[in-house]
Amino acid sequence: MTTERVAIVTGAARGIGAATAERLGRDGFAVGVLDLDESACEEVAGRVRDAGGRALGVGVDVTSAAQVEAGVARVAAELGPPVVLVNNAGIIRDNLLFKMTEEDWDAVMGVHLKGAFLMTRACQAFMTKERYGRVVNLSSSSAQGNRGQANYAAAKAGLQGFTKTLAIELGKFGVTANAVAPGFVQSDMTRATAERMKVSFEDFVAHSAAQIPVGRIGQPEDIAATIAFLVSEEAGFVSGQVVYVAGGPLD
Repeated sequence: MTTERVAIVTGAARGIGAATAERLGRDGFAVGVLDLDESACEEVAGRVRDAGGRALGVGVDVTSAAQVEAGVARVAAELGPPVVLVNNAGIIRDNLLFKMTEEDWDAVMGVHLKGAFLMTRACQAFMTKERYGRVVNLSSSSAQGNRGQANYAAAKAGLQGFTKTLAIELGKFGVTANAVAPGFVQSDMTRATAERMKVSFEDFVAHSAAQIPVGRIGQPEDIAATIAFLVSEEAGFVSGQVVYVAGGPLD
């Protein structure tokens, strides 16, 4: 990268988001670390700074248009125009369909879909002005359907359609949009899934690894590495794609 560019990563206080923020910091990006808890964001931003990068932690609820606009404006003012956006913020409210509440449905749709919409709308103004941009949305292998995750699966599938539309609309401005769809990755979310299924996380990991061709589960750094490529200058001819990072083939 010839000049320092500014990236924003949402849901970056832990897990895949934190790993991505730290990876992009090492790759030479200034990083806006966004999540609900600003103090937790600052911990991640501090690690980026300790490694020699520039970073800022900002507390933002991605379902709030006002908070999104204010957070993006703060990143722009303190770090520079954000031309890379990783929409990673996500939650789960798993349940079988007949037990799922409206609140379960709305909360998941709000964070994943509305959040990605609001963040991208706010950042695209900087990208189109700079005539350069990279958007990466976090989908999931659950987009293909997963028992107990009607809300999450629908949201993650929706992000794939959102991604392809962004690629069509923003391509002429030098902006690419892609989605990364992780398989089983060790995280707080997968621990919560194990709890819902009433199995130990160790047994859940062992069973899952046995089904994965590479013989192990994913780590947040595996996903961060793929994101790092997609936001690089070298990935300028890759757009509108869904990349499954799952240790084996998925349709």
